[in-house]
Amino acid sequence: MLIGVPREIKPQEYRVGLTPEAVAELVHRGHSVVVETGAGNAIGAGDDAYRDAGGSVVADPPAVFAADMVVKVKEPQVSERQLMRPGQVLFTYLHLAPDPEQTRDLLATGAVCIAYETVTDARGALPLLRPMSQVAGRMAVQAGASALEREHGGRGVLLGGVPGVAPARVLILGGGEVGFNAAQMAIGLQADVTILDRDPVVLERLSNQFGASARVIYANRATLDDNIVSASLVIGAVLIPGAAAPKLVTRAHLERMVPGAVVVDVSIDQGGCCESSRPTTHNAPTFVEQGIVHYCVANMPGAVPHTSTYALNNATLPHVLALADKGWRQALRDDPHLRHGLNVCAGHVTQPAVAEAHGYDLTPAETLLQGD
Repeated sequence: MLIGVPREIKPQEYRVGLTPEAVAELVHRGHSVVVETGAGNAIGAGDDAYRDAGGSVVADPPAVFAADMVVKVKEPQVSERQLMRPGQVLFTYLHLAPDPEQTRDLLATGAVCIAYETVTDARGALPLLRPMSQVAGRMAVQAGASALEREHGGRGVLLGGVPGVAPARVLILGGGEVGFNAAQMAIGLQADVTILDRDPVVLERLSNQFGASARVIYANRATLDDNIVSASLVIGAVLIPGAAAPKLVTRAHLERMVPGAVVVDVSIDQGGCCESSRPTTHNAPTFVEQGIVHYCVANMPGAVPHTSTYALNNATLPHVLALADKGWRQALRDDPHLRHGLNVCAGHVTQPAVAEAHGYDLTPAETLLQGD
């Protein structure tokens, strides 16, 4: 199979779909890999590193998108979607539920679009989302601490306080991978941490993990209202796989929050869990609305591309190898967890949350896996 690795063109996105080491694994199995020039520069992998791994390097994006399978990091941008064709496999993060335009365009291409964020494992977890959730959760505390500085529009408090001055209160909405990693960082900085979640299993795990270092509370309207008022930093870490994030933080909440408080909405990839959130970029990461600083960068891990790319490749490479070795139909037949990643295929929506979000008929993936 011919695999294409484009240079990411989303603003301030520095990750790359495959590392040179991953390319070497594919070449060893008899596949060909074409990489766009400069694709790996930000992770310290120049064009020669890909050539040494056995890949070809080209300067022309259409040559990369002529591949049988394209492996990316972020969703294809408009110019990239125009290069896609029927039967081509796209393997990347898609986040289609809050993005009707991308969904419509991908349906029109006739391509086979497999989203990292809905691939599951035997435990029902999201193994290809996990490494980036770990990065984003840890970065959320760093970003929030910086945004709290007066120079950046915040109320001018130090997360951990100092002797004689109370630490800042950090409220984390969601106790999954993002929330867990954010809590680890915030506790490490000696902040006053509260985590809200609705899953009893998650609540027990967090309570056992953090003990007296964090308050772990069942999430409902009352507990959210009570805790958001006093929070200096709110981290939105809510995830419903494949679906748009629920709007938990309303404009009415913003009115009651302390002026200069910060919301870091990690859920922004799925539309955001704060009613006032809108996507931002690394070169303009924040905006202030109703006196509250919002940090809503939609590709947070892109700021640390070396760590993020290698962590992502550790998780995605086995699936890339399966798709290349077997072809997409057989790979999806053999692995029901990879099959859950199929969002759009040959003009059909196969992911329930995406179909519901945009009003498309749902076509079960199994019905499209017939034939060769």
